[in-house]
Amino acid sequence: MKKLSIEQLLGVDKFMVDDAEAHIVLNKEICATCAAKPCTWACPACLYTCRQDGEISFDYAGCLECGTCRLICPSPGAINWRYPRGACGVTFRYG
Repeated sequence: MKKLSIEQLLGVDKFMVDDAEAHIVLNKEICATCAAKPCTWACPACLYTCRQDGEISFDYAGCLECGTCRLICPSPGAINWRYPRGACGVTFRYG
């Protein structure tokens, strides 16, 4: 069986993005002081990336709502995470 890429795996799921209210908000000042940046490798949807200047880039639109980022983050207050509002977020489907 061929291994699917992250993009292919996420393409099976359905996302209803809440453009009015993000369910994850980063405190970029706190994130800038983090040397390890574990969110960049722990997020299963690969939504966190570290730019060359050290700043974290993040897009909540493809979030799987697993909470891995908030659990692995070593800096209290860096990630304000909550579940999306009703009718928004991810719906898991099988292709």
